[in-house]
This record gives sequence, C-alpha cells and structure tokens, in this order.
Amino acid sequence: MLTYIVRRLLAAVGLLLVITLITFWIFFVLPRWAGQTPQSMAASYVGRQQNPAALQAVIDRFGFDKPLFVQYFDYVVGIVGGRTYSDGVSLIHCSAPCFGYSFKNFEQVWPTLLNRAPVTISIAIGAGVLWLVFGVLSGVISAVRKGSIADRASMGIALAGVALPVYFVGPLLEAMTGQWSTKYVPFLSNPLQWAQHLLIPWIALAFGYAALYARMTRAGMLDALNEDFVRTARAKGVRERKVLYKHALRSALTPIITIFGMDLGAVLGGAVLLEVTFSLPGLGLLAVNSIEQDDFPVMMGVTLIAAFFIVVANIVVDVLYAVVDPRVRQS
Repeated sequence: MLTYIVRRLLAAVGLLLVITLITFWIFFVLPRWAGQTPQSMAASYVGRQQNPAALQAVIDRFGFDKPLFVQYFDYVVGIVGGRTYSDGVSLIHCSAPCFGYSFKNFEQVWPTLLNRAPVTISIAIGAGVLWLVFGVLSGVISAVRKGSIADRASMGIALAGVALPVYFVGPLLEAMTGQWSTKYVPFLSNPLQWAQHLLIPWIALAFGYAALYARMTRAGMLDALNEDFVRTARAKGVRERKVLYKHALRSALTPIITIFGMDLGAVLGGAVLLEVTFSLPGLGLLAVNSIEQDDFPVMMGVTLIAAFFIVVANIVVDVLYAVVDPRVRQS
C-alpha cells in the first residue's frame, strides 16, 4: 500500500510540473504568438511607473528577452525559492512559495490566495456533504422503488437540478427566505454563524450536483440489483436491507467516488458562478476580478492552486480505490 501511495505522489508531482509548463505557455508564450513584445508584456508588471527605464528593468528582471526554457526554469524556481521583482523604483522580494507579485494591488499573490481559500473551502465542504448525502439517498430510494411516485418525483427534481443554473437557483432561494444573510463568517470565530450564513449558497451549489449523483446512483443500483451476486445473496436468504446496502450500494458507489473527488477538487479551485452570485470573497471571485483588472500574476496563481486541488483530489480517490479494491494496488 505504501509503495502504491508513493507512486501516486510521484506521478502527482510530475503532473503539477506539466501544469506549470502549460500555465507558463499560456501566459508567456501565447502573448508572443499574438504579437506582443517584451516591452508590452513588461508593462503588465511595472505598475504606474511605465517609463522606458522601468520597462527595461522589468524585462531584465523577468528575463522576457531570454530563451523560453530559461524563463520557465526561473518561473518554477521562483515558486519554490522566491523571487525579487522591480516596480520601476525599488526592488520587492517575494518570499517562497512565490506565486508572483501583483503590481495592481501591490501585494504578493500567495498571501492573497491564503486569505481567499478558507471561503472556497467552506463552500466546497458544506455543499459537498449536502450533494453527496442527498444525491445518493435519492438515487437509492428511486432504484428501490422504481416506477413509483417517489421515483418519478426524485428524477423530476433531478432533471430540474441539472437544468437550472446556480445563478438562477441562488437568487430564487434568497427571495424565498427573505432577509437571510449570505456573508462569510470565519469558522473559528463562530461555527454556528459560519454554517447559517453559508446554508443558502450550499443548497444552491449542491442542488445541481445532487441531481447528477441521484441519477448516477439510481442507474448504478439498478444495474447492481440485476447482477448474479445479488440474486445469489437473495437466494441464500440474506436480508433485503443487507442486500441493498452491503452488496448493491457498495457496487454502485465505485463510480461515485471518482466523480465526487473530481467535483470536490473543481469546486475547491473556485466556485466561480456561486461566489459571483453571492459576492463571496473566495478564489472564484478573485479569479474574475483578476481577469477584469488584467492582473496576470493573480490569474496564474489561481490557476495553479486550482490545479493543485484537483490533483490532490485525484490522489485521494486513487487511495480510496486501493482501500476498496486491493487489485488496484497492482496496477
């Protein structure tokens, strides 16, 4: 098991390096293909002092006139060991881990990400629990009572959840609940208010995901109930409840583990529509603001942290697979 985990961690490190390469290519190589010069690229990092001397200082500091592989090496080393930037007047040191320095807001990117991350993590954890519990539960009920009113009602709600976007469900819930506040309160400050103020965003985000999980669970349960091992268990006189939850549901949960890890990782990277809808200061809203301000260092930082969350979620899924099915460890 330990060997399997080590192999997955090494693969994750390699994947993160590939992601840094793609991110570097998007923000540093594509602009050159679009016709930008080192001077125009440096203008995005200089800030207000955009005189020729300041532009040349930034070009030298970032190495925009160096070969691309040298620039990429400096970029990766900067993340691990820190870098020094110039605003045209003075030098600014960015301590490790250095995800860049925003000359739009005059602050390092990494502390900004750390300040916004608790909001997004709170959204992801609360909504993830809701959509997993209610989605799987609805799917099980629909499968067990196939063709009943409960089945049709559950699948009808699931269809609505898939069709209605979060920016429609969110304001609708706010209108239904009146003056319910949706501001963010730190968990350590007041856990009760933390949950109370995030309840509507959790429901709005979980509604669509729970619908998908209900449909997937129902399909998996129906397939499992028709398998030979389920018929054999029933023929042996195993109680129906045990057949449903120990045999059929366990088989149906295998794909759910995969999709839950991917969905949770994606939400941890920033629930953009939800955070914009409710004005929650998380990573998603930070990404939108950085795009509007052409703040490239922040954009790159959010991209990398989102990729990190997704990679970590995949590692957790792989480990869970190895726990559920020992055959996976040999792959």
